[in-house]
Amino acid sequence: MTDEQKPLSSQVPQAAVHSKRGFSIIWVVPLVALLIGGWLGYKAWSETGPTITISFASGEGLQKDKTKVKYKEVDIGKVADIKLSDDLSHVLVTVEMDRTAEPYLTEDTLFWIVSAQVSAGKVSDLDTLFSGVYIGMEPGKSGEERSEFTGLEVAPVLTRDLPGAHFTLWAEDLGSIDVGYPVYYRRIEVGQVVSYELDPESDRLNIQVFIKAPFHEKVRRGTKFFNASGIDFGIDASGLKVSTESLVSILLGGIAFETPANIRAYDPLKEGASFELHKDRESISQHEYGIKEYYLLYFKDSVRGLSVGTPVEFNGIKIGQVVDVKLTFDWEEMDLIIPVLIELEPERIEEVNTTRAEDVDLIDHFVEKGLRAQLKSGNLLTGQMFVDLKMFPDAPAQKVVRDGEYPVLPTMPMPLEELLASVNRILDKVEKLPLEDIGDDLKNLLALMDKNLQQTEILFGRINQEVLPEVAQTMQQLQTSISTLEEGYSADSGVGREMRKTLDELGKAARSVRVLTEYLQRHPEALLRGKDD
Repeated sequence: MTDEQKPLSSQVPQAAVHSKRGFSIIWVVPLVALLIGGWLGYKAWSETGPTITISFASGEGLQKDKTKVKYKEVDIGKVADIKLSDDLSHVLVTVEMDRTAEPYLTEDTLFWIVSAQVSAGKVSDLDTLFSGVYIGMEPGKSGEERSEFTGLEVAPVLTRDLPGAHFTLWAEDLGSIDVGYPVYYRRIEVGQVVSYELDPESDRLNIQVFIKAPFHEKVRRGTKFFNASGIDFGIDASGLKVSTESLVSILLGGIAFETPANIRAYDPLKEGASFELHKDRESISQHEYGIKEYYLLYFKDSVRGLSVGTPVEFNGIKIGQVVDVKLTFDWEEMDLIIPVLIELEPERIEEVNTTRAEDVDLIDHFVEKGLRAQLKSGNLLTGQMFVDLKMFPDAPAQKVVRDGEYPVLPTMPMPLEELLASVNRILDKVEKLPLEDIGDDLKNLLALMDKNLQQTEILFGRINQEVLPEVAQTMQQLQTSISTLEEGYSADSGVGREMRKTLDELGKAARSVRVLTEYLQRHPEALLRGKDD
């Protein structure tokens, strides 16, 4: 084979292969990229916190990859996703939290949506009008870790880091109280309403309030809380009185508390103590009594103006109140009856110098002495009525009936109804009178009187004709005799002169006796020795 015919591969130069190999610089770039990627991945992993889900009633204002989660105005999370629940009843918000927030995601952690609030009480978070709403967070401090939470509908009052104490108030209704409303002590704002909930067992409201330090030490055993909303008016001997805690309490409402002077020596109560929330300041001055007795009253009169809470008074002093008013129909009597259930507090009646035996009930004793219940008008303008317990000594003897669930007290008709009943009884008696027979007797009596008058007229005529002339003649003779006597004993007659002379002699004798008496007073010894020359 010639040179022209040799294979092409034999003409290509062959690379020399060495047994010892070195590190190629070309591997530096991917290695560095790998290290940087790993570092970035580790950094992203180390900075990424847990993912949680928050349930809200509405997602108004929330935006994916934009809405932040904040605590003390610091971003600690971001909304990653927003979707509706399967039953469309609420919104599920997925939030990526910072790792630093992981230890505080416990069962008592709170979340809520923060947006601009403009109300009569406050104006807050107006910056969200420009930056958008965000989710507020209150870190938990106890309990197990959680990843699913239910957001609050209303922003809470944050008091965990503030010095003070929480207390519970219970009331039948909320009134004008709401979360965030102020609590006053001597017209100083010392706390806020934190929350409220309905107790399913007692069916009453439990209101949580926070009192700031050092005012929480003013809450002691016997402290009274009351609703301070609005204005209190009062009229007494000094005139009209107006009282209110502040302008805010007039517009919105609030709670105030007082501690009576005789309670200040007690130590402050610990956090969580429970108190009754009274409806107003006046009600806290009323003494509370532990013993309550219930009685039924049956009325047939109209009870317009009588309602639950109407006072029951005894001689003008309140000793109870009306608890219930009903309307019943008695098929045996075929009559409508109104039973009124009242609540009495017998401790309001102080017994002194008592000889009552322990087995004798006080109300039973009063009923035997004439105690009766009666409806009376308390206000002519409003028509409000009240139950008046009053003693009627002349009333028929009765006792407390205890056959049913409640003992029954005897009642009396209303004063007006009693008067109308008396009038009706009189009219009934008048209708039963024999008026026709009385009319005939009256005619006979008038005829007899007419006859007597005629006889009297005849008698007076005879007196004028026969008796009076004789009387006039006798009177004339008597006058003549008196004139004769006057002429015989006048001053110019002889008898008159002798009488005057006798009187003169008697005067002289009286003067002599007076002179002798005066001398003997000065010289009593003259009675023994005689008159000195």
